[in-house]
Amino acid sequence: MDLKKFGDFLKELRKEKGLTQEGLAETLFVSRRTVSRWETGSNLPDLDLLIELADFYQVDLRELISGERRSEEMDKELKETVMQVADYSNEEKNIFTKRVHLLNILALIGFTVFFIIRAMGLDNASPYDFIGGIGSGFAYGMILVNTISTGKFGLKLRKFKQKLLEKNTA
Repeated sequence: MDLKKFGDFLKELRKEKGLTQEGLAETLFVSRRTVSRWETGSNLPDLDLLIELADFYQVDLRELISGERRSEEMDKELKETVMQVADYSNEEKNIFTKRVHLLNILALIGFTVFFIIRAMGLDNASPYDFIGGIGSGFAYGMILVNTISTGKFGLKLRKFKQKLLEKNTA
């Protein structure tokens, strides 16, 4: 996929609609910076947004992906397949988000237990020192998991997963 060609085509379609990047961003509930990254080819929209863009601009999904107009009608099977993949991707994101949210709550409880034990001066008495250690260790672990999953390494993992998904759908 030619990202530059894709971005130029998105920019052309946006201008045909008479929209600014900010106007499109508001319509799609994304940031103007996100639209800019799509149009420069430095980033791609998620699958569900790609379908939404094709519908919004009234172009074939294959046209959007290839970065040029074609005269043929959109293949419904292709659209359904992409929709299923987008639904799968969104469902997976929701599951991951719920799990991380639950673990964050547990980490907060762990930190709270650690601070209560510490504030009461029980951190040198058994089994409180052990319980406090588990609480602070779990909380530290969640901070580490959140840092990795939202950082560059997490982005690399998501890109790797996307490549595997693309290979399986090709």
